[in-house]
Amino acid sequence: MLPLSRRTVLKGLGATMGLPILDAMLPKAAWAAPDVVAPTRMAFIYVPNGAIMEDWTPAQTGDQFELSKTLSPLSEVQSDLLVLSGLAQDLARGKADGPGDHARDSSVYLTAARPNKSDSVIRVGQSIDQFAAERVGKQSRLASLELGTEAGRQAGNCDSGYSCAYSSNISWKSATTPMAKEIRPKAVFERMFGGDLDPKLQAKRAFYRKSILDFVAEDSAALTRKLGAEDRHKIDEYFNSVREIEDRIERAGAQIPEAPDMDLPDGVPQDFATHVKLMYDLMLVAFQTNTTRISTFMLANSGSGRRYQELGISEGHHQISHHQSDPEKLANLQKIDQYMVEQFAYFLKRLKETKEGDGNLLAHSMIMYGGAIADPNRHAHHDLPIMLAGQGKGTIKTGRHLSFERDTPLSNLFVSMLERMDIPVDHFGDSKGSIDLKG
Repeated sequence: MLPLSRRTVLKGLGATMGLPILDAMLPKAAWAAPDVVAPTRMAFIYVPNGAIMEDWTPAQTGDQFELSKTLSPLSEVQSDLLVLSGLAQDLARGKADGPGDHARDSSVYLTAARPNKSDSVIRVGQSIDQFAAERVGKQSRLASLELGTEAGRQAGNCDSGYSCAYSSNISWKSATTPMAKEIRPKAVFERMFGGDLDPKLQAKRAFYRKSILDFVAEDSAALTRKLGAEDRHKIDEYFNSVREIEDRIERAGAQIPEAPDMDLPDGVPQDFATHVKLMYDLMLVAFQTNTTRISTFMLANSGSGRRYQELGISEGHHQISHHQSDPEKLANLQKIDQYMVEQFAYFLKRLKETKEGDGNLLAHSMIMYGGAIADPNRHAHHDLPIMLAGQGKGTIKTGRHLSFERDTPLSNLFVSMLERMDIPVDHFGDSKGSIDLKG
């Protein structure tokens, strides 16, 4: 078996395809270049419209906690979780700016900076994902990957005088430049694997329904001949996963009905769970192949009015989030919260099942989940619904529920996460220190 560079990719007809970590890429000495073998990945998942915290927050703290009703779908990965109570985003509060909590929710979530209240002069701050991407992004083909499920506008007024750019983005390259998310699974796939595939080749591939695997087949066959039996098995599993994603994207695109009087997005699944799981799977493959080490995912835009009719809920999410303690609205909101967590559990279980070196992708990652609103009726920005999954390559003691002093900045967590990406910082945003994640 010949040694293989971690940066090896498969190429063919303009397509480029990364590879998972193979035994042939491992250094002979177990201690040699660990970051090259298994880099730390970082992702941020955003959930809009707050959460019903009574059903979210576990009753016990420490490592003997029981999952709450909303978090119950995470039972199989509880040992890989940190539930973090008491964290806040103070700059999301109204203060002198008044209404606009939903725009501030999403814009402050990863920036920990105060957005300028305007629909034309946009300014907030650089988000943690882009801060990290500037420093480690060159170590992967894509510096970062921004995903979502709902299209959004970058101009106009979407929330009490705040620009729509604030409601549509959580990732900010600079204080004035949002990183637009991609909501079409097929477009994400092409960005990840398309390389310099020109429009004519893309059209030809679509016409013949070619798989990316067909384009790199010759390069793949040459590589496989050099690998040992275990690596050939890993490659087969990886290729099967990629082909399955392509098939699912194809099926999802076929769900869109003919509607000549509507401007429908290309290839966006109608079914929410199908859409979300596809995006999670694409993020997994991006991490597995070192296509990127940093990603964000907006499960919906800030203040989203999506109707979760699959749950028997006909009213829009934002509309019922102003629940005024109505029992039916509270019950429906809890269903939506748990539904979102179910999709997250799917992602974490798949990460954990994906072996990498002596561990797995989840063990080598830090996946933050939540938002900058807690109780949606009061637009509370303290005691936020925040979880962190993954051990960050053994630097995070998971399987615990930690409760912090009220108004502990969420940005303290960002400082601790950046340190684990080998980006030592004294502060980020409005942080006042860091959080001890080692226990």
